[in-house]
Amino acid sequence: MRFAGKKVFVTGASRGIGNAIAAMFRTEGATVTGTRTALGAEGKDACDEWVLADFSDLAQIRSCAEFVRQTEPDVLVNNAGINRIAPFAEIDPDDFQRIQQVNVFAPFLLCRSALPAMARKRWGRIVNVSSIWGKISKAQRASYSASKFALDGMTVALAAEYSAHGVLANCVAPGFIDTDLTRRVLGDKGIQALIPAIPSQRLGRIDEIARTVLWLSSEENTYLTGQNIAVDGGFSRV
Repeated sequence: MRFAGKKVFVTGASRGIGNAIAAMFRTEGATVTGTRTALGAEGKDACDEWVLADFSDLAQIRSCAEFVRQTEPDVLVNNAGINRIAPFAEIDPDDFQRIQQVNVFAPFLLCRSALPAMARKRWGRIVNVSSIWGKISKAQRASYSASKFALDGMTVALAAEYSAHGVLANCVAPGFIDTDLTRRVLGDKGIQALIPAIPSQRLGRIDEIARTVLWLSSEENTYLTGQNIAVDGGFSRV
């Protein structure tokens, strides 16, 4: 029960990695609020409270940020994100802007709203969920990589400014994780073709990402800040 008495806010908590993160926080005693884009049964047990927020809508980002400002969470996890793969010369500028809004601007506003209370209490943890494509990149990932490299840079700057106030901020960069989305996009043949390129010779599990986020968010973490930790089975280092 490392998080008994703590309030945690997790974006994109209705499925996949975000859902696992929220559920694990709740199991460890936190009161968890999560965002989702629509009402439904999916992932409903992971959070104590839900906020409807579609970050492609600027007004909903601002409303969510105001909610964070008022509720003063002890831990903020920015997990929600979107991606669209396209050759560089064919990127739709509207798609590029939308990806930056969801993946960078929304976390910026939420961090900005959470920080005053964290600094006042002299304790807070922010974990921004990035991607291996925010540490390395490849063809057709320009929009997504731009957003995730930016998220990492913002996190480093935030850590430099607020660590002295007891607020530690880090990124977690998942690699290829065994989620419904991964299996839908790659298919069984694509996954089998990918496995040899991963030193650990398997996909990662969502609980492995969640456990990393929880440790970074806990009182056990007293000095690690401003880092972008790849949880990718070694993929980004070979």
